[in-house]
Amino acid sequence: MKNRNGPKFPQVFKMHRFFCTTSDITSTEIIIKDKEQAHHIRDVLRLKPGKQVEVFDEKGNEYSCEIREIKDKIYLEIKNKIAADKISQRIKLTVACALPKKSKLDDIIDKLVQLGVHRIIPLKTERVIVKLDKYKEAGRLERWRKIALSAAKQSKRNDLPVIEPVQDLQKVIARSQEFDLKLIPYLGGERKNLKDVLDKFLKKGDGSIFSASDSRKIEPSPCFLILIGPEGDFSEAEVKLAVAAGFIPVTLGDLVLRVDTAAIAAASFITMYTS
Repeated sequence: MKNRNGPKFPQVFKMHRFFCTTSDITSTEIIIKDKEQAHHIRDVLRLKPGKQVEVFDEKGNEYSCEIREIKDKIYLEIKNKIAADKISQRIKLTVACALPKKSKLDDIIDKLVQLGVHRIIPLKTERVIVKLDKYKEAGRLERWRKIALSAAKQSKRNDLPVIEPVQDLQKVIARSQEFDLKLIPYLGGERKNLKDVLDKFLKKGDGSIFSASDSRKIEPSPCFLILIGPEGDFSEAEVKLAVAAGFIPVTLGDLVLRVDTAAIAAASFITMYTS
């Protein structure tokens, strides 16, 4: 008699993943004190003592754990640890993205975190339409950080991406000396092809991702910064200010992209091209 249920495939079990700060981690134990995560473990997932889970901290360390006790807090026994310095980081990409209309930045942050972006800076520029007071900025920042944490857990990242408060473009440019490569996509004027710029950087001996023998470097990870402009693009004055600070104007192609598309497309290309 034929099996009418079709072919059987092996069942894949996804290990649940949680975040905990290093202040709540010892050499043998992790205590999850965050009420939302504890509620999720206890009342939503209904996990029991003996269940295997994964935990990561803000420094990029990863832990394989077993649930030991479930109360108001969750007590985990550490079975294995992978230190952050043992985890290869290709590059550290920072995306400073102009505030888009509506709540599009929520989705932008979610996607950028999944792509491995190291740091995200919500950006105010001359042509940004969205206006937030201090109270709204604080509320949005809290929400953006929750979105980033959720996306980091979902994508099995070993680090928690940094979501900075909303900043003016001038402040971001002023601190840009900490980055090895600085890019500004722009719709006008003389621009370089993004692939060509990355090729030139990757072949350098100083701070490059690849050594002369083409073997991967783990430390130090080069730091990239890319600015994403608003719907009306950067002003000519803003581009001149960025170029004077060492930013390279680049093109993302012939089409005019919305803020969310430009941010995700640029981050996707950079992270995949340098992987």
